[in-house]
Amino acid sequence: MARLVLASASPRRRQLLEQVLLPPDAVAPAEIDETPRKGELPRPHAERLADEKASAAAPGYPGDFVLAADTVVGVGRRILPKAETEADARRCLALLSGRRHHVFTGVTLIGPDGKARRRTVDTAVTFKRLSETELAAYIASGEWHGKAGGYAIQGLAAAFVQAVNGSYTNVVGLPVFEVVSLLAGAGYGPAMRLR
Repeated sequence: MARLVLASASPRRRQLLEQVLLPPDAVAPAEIDETPRKGELPRPHAERLADEKASAAAPGYPGDFVLAADTVVGVGRRILPKAETEADARRCLALLSGRRHHVFTGVTLIGPDGKARRRTVDTAVTFKRLSETELAAYIASGEWHGKAGGYAIQGLAAAFVQAVNGSYTNVVGLPVFEVVSLLAGAGYGPAMRLR
């Protein structure tokens, strides 16, 4: 039976799959250059990286289902980085403060037949205006580290979110509804192993 391989090191993606009883049989993070191309917009950037991750991992798992995703936070035409420093996080959060932004996740599934199937999900998120005290406290928490846009909606940053229009799990890092549908459509089943 074909296995499900997650081409991502993200513990959040793995947890979301486990939550709907679709634990990956293997995890094979793909090492690719995630630098945005000149003039690349947030949505196409997420789609390209998901494709590249899936394509990089698939040759090692012939006959299996290889699932890859990439989540990008965009403000207008701007791609926010995965915050690696406090300065990164502060810049991201200052930009998101009091504004609506979009979270795009590109998902690519390469099936045993070698065919790539794709979905892209766009969720609009509105942040409250952050005070300097709130910003400083969040920076001090360290929760922002390695997170797209410098925040984790499933953590302390939930207190900053006024509205979410679209998939919540997309903002966490994997749009579960769309992934389950994609897997079912590709013949990976049962689509959900309910107890």
